[in-house]
Amino acid sequence: MSNDAFVKELVDALGEVVVTDADRLASYREDRAMFCDAGTPCAVVLARETAHVSDAVRLASAHGVPIVAQGARSGLSGAANAIEGGLVVALERMDRVLEIDEDERLVVTQPGVLNADLSRAVADRGLFYPPDPSSWEFCTIGGNLATNSGGLCCVKYGVTTDYVLALEVVLASGEVLRTGRRTVKGVAGYDLTRLFVGSEGTLGIITEATLRLRPAAHRPRTLAATFDSVHDAAQGISAITRSTVIPNLLELMDATSVRAVDRLLRLGFEERVGALVLAQSDAAGVAGEEEIAQIAAHLRDAGAYDVVLAEDEAEAALLLTARRQVLTAFEAMGTTMVDDVCVPRHRIVDLVVGVEEIAVKHDVVIGVVGHAGDGNFHPSVIFDGDDPDQAARAHAAFDDIMLLGLTLGGTITGEHGVGVLKRELLAREIGPVGMSVHRAIKDALDPQGLLNPGKVL
Repeated sequence: MSNDAFVKELVDALGEVVVTDADRLASYREDRAMFCDAGTPCAVVLARETAHVSDAVRLASAHGVPIVAQGARSGLSGAANAIEGGLVVALERMDRVLEIDEDERLVVTQPGVLNADLSRAVADRGLFYPPDPSSWEFCTIGGNLATNSGGLCCVKYGVTTDYVLALEVVLASGEVLRTGRRTVKGVAGYDLTRLFVGSEGTLGIITEATLRLRPAAHRPRTLAATFDSVHDAAQGISAITRSTVIPNLLELMDATSVRAVDRLLRLGFEERVGALVLAQSDAAGVAGEEEIAQIAAHLRDAGAYDVVLAEDEAEAALLLTARRQVLTAFEAMGTTMVDDVCVPRHRIVDLVVGVEEIAVKHDVVIGVVGHAGDGNFHPSVIFDGDDPDQAARAHAAFDDIMLLGLTLGGTITGEHGVGVLKRELLAREIGPVGMSVHRAIKDALDPQGLLNPGKVL
């Protein structure tokens, strides 16, 4: 059948939640990644409940129409890009926190809830949801689940999958699967919950999640350390990760990042700054004071010429805003390609030095920022997208950074996912047997290959 017949049947079944206006369809073409192929969908379903998703997927499956699930489209790998003539299932209106259970320390949420909104909702009950991507004010829980996002606090508290107890998932057939359980422990059957987390919408569409919570953390102590060089900053970070101290946040910004954010937010950083390290300890009482003092000592020993402890919560929030706004600041400078490599922490210095060499080799600007405490960096190539020569050099530099990460014993993605950008390198990382297993799982759950085709595999 033609897509016109499919769209008519979709509208007849779901009514006003179906979007077919051409201008509105165009706004659902792509996520925040650049240089990734994207098509215009034949329709968008603005789902408000699981039944809308299930019915839409069932009809698309019957007509052989490819399906892409989208949240806030804040991703950086092209994983949420629409397929030409396909269906987009938009989950942004499934935005309710359904339950907060203080006794069991869990929350049940729909996928369209913003990360920051969920965090604030549970904080009002004295609870804490740790995964906090830099985009937490505008990324959704569903997108976090799809890419297994990390965040600024994952050095101490882990990534999204560490907090997922159960899921509701719409399969390629339109059937609704429930995985996991609400209990603290439970090992009956295969761990299907973790299978879907990080699958980027290629195995099913997550429509509800039950997430583990922690007791509210103590108010963290925040410090900022400035260095003449990013190499010295990386040395200081390595010293901290080798020590017994476990900060709840340990972030690095190189000179390009600092200057970009300074232009955007007018924070008044000196021109001298070659790198900035942000660190926090949320340990209670004297233990927290001792931890932040040890962190400061390691950074001074590595060459920090200024180490400042935030005087109050407002100053600490401003420092974290600087870190969270880096990508926006880079985008103001030109076209960006954001890498997402993660290396063993003892190879951080090698990564930083290697990225500097790649920038020189290809004569491009690369800003280095990342979650240094767990070795997850986001070197961002910044260039003029209208200049074919610069674009070619930027692509080459981007690929070299991923290869460098693999050479150092790392991975091509720590939290942004594979999407379109990194498909070709996935096989290199996981090998032929790994690819065969991936394809077997995909074929079993999506035999027609309709769920987010062209992504990941």
